[in-house]
Amino acid sequence: MWLEAFTDKFEAFVGVNPFTMLFAWVNLLILYFILKKLLFKPVKKMIDTRQKEIDDMYSDAEEAKTSSEAMRVEYEKRLESANEESEEILKRAVRRAQLREEEILREAGVKAQRVLERAEEQVALEKKRALNEVKDEVSEMAIGIAAAVIERDVDKGEHEAMIDDFIKKIGSE
Repeated sequence: MWLEAFTDKFEAFVGVNPFTMLFAWVNLLILYFILKKLLFKPVKKMIDTRQKEIDDMYSDAEEAKTSSEAMRVEYEKRLESANEESEEILKRAVRRAQLREEEILREAGVKAQRVLERAEEQVALEKKRALNEVKDEVSEMAIGIAAAVIERDVDKGEHEAMIDDFIKKIGSE
């Protein structure tokens, strides 16, 4: 008897009662809708917002990567262009230096030629002057000799003619 009473109480406690089951299901649905309204939607909204932020960060990172790649390519092009330009400037500077060197050499050659011409002119003048001095000395000697030989005074015209004749004879020898 006590076993029957225990079993009845156990069945009553564990047993399935349709109203209790209906009450439990309604309770579960109400709890689900409350949790959905108060917990799931805000959590889902927060997750969606966070996912959007992450997607935006990935998108921004991809744009930054693309932009940095484009900037790198642009930088390399500019660097190559700058290298080419510096080489061109260097070539032009070398060419200008060569042209200047050639110009300086030409000017030096012209100056050297002028110096040589002046020196030759000066040598020619010195030679004429020396010849004139020798001519004057020779003419004085010749006059002295001629006066002694002739023992007469020779006029200037005769004197110059005799000197010229004497110089021509000396020059031809």
